[in-house]
Amino acid sequence: MEKTSLHFKEYGQGEPLLILHGFMGSLDNWHSFATQFGAKYHVYNLDQRNHGKSPHREFHSIPLMVADLKQFIGENKLSKVSLIGHSMGGKVAMEFALRYPELVNKLIIVDIAPKQYIRGHDDVFKAIFAVELNKVISRKDAENRMEPFVQDFGTRQFLMKNLDRAEDGSYKWKMNLNVLHRDYEEIIRSINSDTPFLGSTLVIKGGNSRYINTEDETDFEQLFPAYQLKSIANVGHWVHAEAPKEFYEMVNKFLAS
Repeated sequence: MEKTSLHFKEYGQGEPLLILHGFMGSLDNWHSFATQFGAKYHVYNLDQRNHGKSPHREFHSIPLMVADLKQFIGENKLSKVSLIGHSMGGKVAMEFALRYPELVNKLIIVDIAPKQYIRGHDDVFKAIFAVELNKVISRKDAENRMEPFVQDFGTRQFLMKNLDRAEDGSYKWKMNLNVLHRDYEEIIRSINSDTPFLGSTLVIKGGNSRYINTEDETDFEQLFPAYQLKSIANVGHWVHAEAPKEFYEMVNKFLAS
């Protein structure tokens, strides 16, 4: 079996805590939290396959990311780990806990449900494909090319974190764009299991986010019967970025309980 060689950064000492970023994100999005949690825990902040500095693979799916995570835990000789997963990372964390409950201590799911989602990134893909890398003359030029498709400034800034400079000075995407586009349906599929995860589970939703609604609570009850649902008011899907203090305190309290 090939080594996953997932890119990661380590922080602190103590019980292992692994952080899984969302779609088109990277470990950089979680650096400040990894630093804070590192005061009490041994934090592993990961780039998932086809994202950040982790290897670009031929395929992308939740089960493949679960397999990557299983191998990473084995390579680093970890046993019981706690998991924080946002969005796509939350789906990976859910499926991992359902498949390998013996390896999971506590589970923190950030603004994502186990359900099948409808496509929600088509405008984002249009914006990214509008950036013709061989014609871009500056980062501002790249952002301007995105703007007709993604009006929200914060979203454009989030996407721009994926734009990197090659050694020859040209621009390139850190993420494996074509594979993520082709395999997008694999990311939004539902999480299913005949056996529930009985461990402590915290689900955090953004008060203004539509990713989790009341109908999803039945799925959580069936798959994660020991779950608790907390909402942070006046924030959207990027709960941790919009309410960092509340988010940190909520997670820290749960991990210590």
